[in-house]
Amino acid sequence: MPQSTETPNKIFLCHIEMDELESQVKMLSINIKEVKWMKHYSSCHKILLVGEGDFSFSACLGKAFGSAVNMVATSLYSKDTMMLKYSKSATNLTELEDLGCTIIHEVDAHNMSKHPLLKQKLFDRIIFNFPATALKWSESNDRQIKKHQRLMKGFLSSCHDMLEENGEIHVTHKVKEPYCKWEIEKLAEDVGLCLVEKVWFRRSEYPGYSNKRGSGARADETFPAGNSYTFKFARAT
Repeated sequence: MPQSTETPNKIFLCHIEMDELESQVKMLSINIKEVKWMKHYSSCHKILLVGEGDFSFSACLGKAFGSAVNMVATSLYSKDTMMLKYSKSATNLTELEDLGCTIIHEVDAHNMSKHPLLKQKLFDRIIFNFPATALKWSESNDRQIKKHQRLMKGFLSSCHDMLEENGEIHVTHKVKEPYCKWEIEKLAEDVGLCLVEKVWFRRSEYPGYSNKRGSGARADETFPAGNSYTFKFARAT
């Protein structure tokens, strides 16, 4: 009968390698289980949230992930102004701080890539929900539409160099008249971005999120979010 050519040492080393492989597979399985998702966003994404109102969207994601260490949430206003405008902002901020979120106030969407705390940082997802400037005229007024367009073009241009290699910019926006006249897709194309996908937005899928009017005496009030989509943009190749 032919004898095995394998020495005891080789057999022993083979067992060690198999044990190490099984250990790595188990660790990979654990890591996969730890990744949590909320719709388009995961706990392993580096996320930048722009133009937050009462920070309820950020809080929704942080609570879903069980941690917000992967998130940077920003507001246009100072902390004092925001607290006066939004009744639940203090609660949401406390929750986010407890979850490890980085919170930055007074961030202008036009030049956020130059902000000292954001400079040279890259993100997998940059989110701006229902962007709008303060109303000077009616929403259907051409001057107001152009004002909104300047905001969007500045934001999209600022985002361009803040994306990781496969990063995306998500803009949630109404598509009925007069909001469709903003021509968000064209504005994105003008700054070197392309549309990846456009998906229906349902506020009910984000527990605790309350979209705000943001300006005027009714700033803390919500508004109907029907006929809205999340536009996903990436750098054009």
